[in-house]
Amino acid sequence: MPIEILMPALSPTMEEGNLSKWLKNEGDKVVAGDVIAEIETDKATMEVEAVDEGTLAKIVVPAGTEGVKVNA
Repeated sequence: MPIEILMPALSPTMEEGNLSKWLKNEGDKVVAGDVIAEIETDKATMEVEAVDEGTLAKIVVPAGTEGVKVNA
């Protein structure tokens, strides 16, 4: 069953962030805790970790995309 990777909120007021880069590629195996991407806001940079194990099937939002809505 697929699990979507959504833009997390780094603060209660955060509405969008930038997807700096993917650290895993389509087809890569991941386990819980693997760092899969880096996101940025005007105040912080954060690593996004996998919450489960599986395969990164498809990257929908390319690296470098700005203005990605929280939970999108």
